[in-house]
Amino acid sequence: MKFVPRSETTRNLIIEATAELFNKKGYAGTSIADMEKATKLTKGSIYGNFENKEQVALAAFDYNLEAIRKKIRTVVDAAPSYKGKILAYLDAYNNGHVVNSGGCPLQNTAVEADDTHEELRKRAADGLLAFKGSIVELINKGIGAREFREDVNAEIAALTFVALVEGAILISRATKDRSALKTILESARKNIEEICIR
Repeated sequence: MKFVPRSETTRNLIIEATAELFNKKGYAGTSIADMEKATKLTKGSIYGNFENKEQVALAAFDYNLEAIRKKIRTVVDAAPSYKGKILAYLDAYNNGHVVNSGGCPLQNTAVEADDTHEELRKRAADGLLAFKGSIVELINKGIGAREFREDVNAEIAALTFVALVEGAILISRATKDRSALKTILESARKNIEEICIR
């Protein structure tokens, strides 16, 4: 029998209330008591709207990822050039407007779930590949618009870009050194400058 939530409104409340909790504490670190405290609901109310904790965690991950994507789309769409659109990602991360206090959900989930939770690992992998894909698309469009050199390998450039952004977040958060974030993101900026037609 297919699970049917009792209330879509309550389901959304649970997702919003637990999104930062799961992002900060992870799947294993988040207890039902944590979820009850965050939502101000009983266990019965939570599980009346979700089959289990896993389903809450997956919905919270999707919510966190979509929140970041919306913020990024706003700054990327406003940029007038393809180079500007890619650099807008760096500005968004550098200014701290994208990642909430729990950190990057892609990174948090990928690190926690790589050996422990296959469905969450897949969601994080899909998110990272989508991030890379969006940069590949912008580079290819930039090549077509003669902003970027024709000999640029968009896949390699995009993968390097994503690795630098995610690495910058990881190192900055682990060391509690914001200057590391700025330094690494500046390297990513230089990489994009180097593929431009001069």
